[in-house]
Amino acid sequence: MSLVLDPAAQDLLFREARTANTFTDEPVSDEQVQAIYDLVKYGPTAFNQTPLRITLVRSAEARERLVKHMAEGNQAKTAAAPLVAILSADNEFHEELPALLPAFPQAKDLFFSERPAREGSAALNAALQAAYFIIGVRAAGLAAGPMSGLDFAGVQKEFLDGDHTPLMVINIGKPGADAWYPRSPRLAYDDVVTTV
Repeated sequence: MSLVLDPAAQDLLFREARTANTFTDEPVSDEQVQAIYDLVKYGPTAFNQTPLRITLVRSAEARERLVKHMAEGNQAKTAAAPLVAILSADNEFHEELPALLPAFPQAKDLFFSERPAREGSAALNAALQAAYFIIGVRAAGLAAGPMSGLDFAGVQKEFLDGDHTPLMVINIGKPGADAWYPRSPRLAYDDVVTTV
């Protein structure tokens, strides 16, 4: 069975898309980021919650503050990327649920009155949204370099607050020279899928 999505789009979003390690110096505009968000905001989450928060690191001063919290192997590429985004989970996302889920506004208090329940749900659903964001970056003709090699506590203290948990840092831009590592293997269908 073939997929409905055009093969060229399949390649752009999945088969040919790679994690970029170098970028050109072509800037990434706020308009591009808004277009990406306006596309990926429709990805499904539990209770239509929207815990993902995106902090764009644009100024040289903020970039310098971020780079010091990156793992050594991620520092140079983070310093050089056209745009860097800190993706975090808002643990107080439930405050928006009455507006985001008007058919079931009581979900805010029924399921998310306790902080541990919110933190677990925010982490899972913001991670889903982060994956959609990466696909959106690819759909914009850009490359993403998501990284979890960083001092999470340091990034939280430097850029966020106690209600926001950092998930990852993503370098964004047009891929540069030698941007890709060799393609790593993936598990086959039969290794992953079980029918019961």
